[in-house]
Amino acid sequence: MMQGRAYLWWWLTGLAAFAIAIFLHAPLAIEAVPGGILDHQSAETAEAVNAIQASWAEAGVYDRAVIAMASDIIFILIYGLGCVMAGQHFRSEGAGPVRVLGWVAMLGGVVFLVSDLGETASQMVQLVTLKGDDTLATLASGLRPIKVNAFIASTLAVLAGLVMQRFSVKSA
Repeated sequence: MMQGRAYLWWWLTGLAAFAIAIFLHAPLAIEAVPGGILDHQSAETAEAVNAIQASWAEAGVYDRAVIAMASDIIFILIYGLGCVMAGQHFRSEGAGPVRVLGWVAMLGGVVFLVSDLGETASQMVQLVTLKGDDTLATLASGLRPIKVNAFIASTLAVLAGLVMQRFSVKSA
């Protein structure tokens, strides 16, 4: 189905993009918003979003917030695609438990893509319009636990699939 290990390149590049996104988000953790982007993701009301964004503007990191969220979109797309591709690879090339891990990685990757893109788009709209919105804030905060669980499940499935494939290869 797939040539070689292209999925591995996408997945590892996604992890690198995640590290870059974390680095870009670090300046958003200021005294008034100690959780940084995590506080913005968890904000359930327009009022809370407006307070966070006003604090970022006052601290001079508002522009960095826009850049950091744009980096999130890049990370989500690369990493999610890597998980889906890894899942497809494990399903087609593996046997038994590796095939099951393939399904978990693939489905987890899809759920991660949909939930994290929904969350980030909701946040980005509020950020670029400089205005919190109760519906978007509720959507973003509601999608957060789904994307976190999908990220964990797909990451562990890919790692376990790699380990299982590595040790199931017979030496000549």
